[in-house]
Amino acid sequence: MSLESHLEFRSARTEDADAIRDVVRAAYARWIPVIGREPLPMKADYQKAVSEHRIDLVCSAESITGLIEMMLREDHLWIENVAVSPEQQGKGLGRRLLAHAETIAKENGLSEVRLLTNAAFVSNVRLYEKTGYVITASESFMGGTTLHMSKYLLRDARTIG
Repeated sequence: MSLESHLEFRSARTEDADAIRDVVRAAYARWIPVIGREPLPMKADYQKAVSEHRIDLVCSAESITGLIEMMLREDHLWIENVAVSPEQQGKGLGRRLLAHAETIAKENGLSEVRLLTNAAFVSNVRLYEKTGYVITASESFMGGTTLHMSKYLLRDARTIG
């Protein structure tokens, strides 16, 4: 049986905050030597994030294997964080999480998804570009470069009048 058949999405609950923090810290640890510091998601308050943002988890059995933290804005869906446990990276889970965010955007009548990433996170930038995101701006940040990325979503042809 594939990993795919064992995964399910669910909304994060307050009691998931510590596990979310652990997954994020593990997922981002590989970037510390690349940028010379802990990436900001490693320092976030996930108790607060769970109560203020939509965080959807991908779970396998009783463990969290990935997550996507999102915020609905007036004209777009903002992705605050995407994290996949190191042992699950490279297996398509990031793509599934991004597709999930697109579904959430469409369900809420939004046709754009936006996010930020560090330009030094080359494999992440490559994934975003392969899934249709484009760089809309870049700016210096903490000795590196932050990329602003966006993806416009196609509307369902059946709903176009």
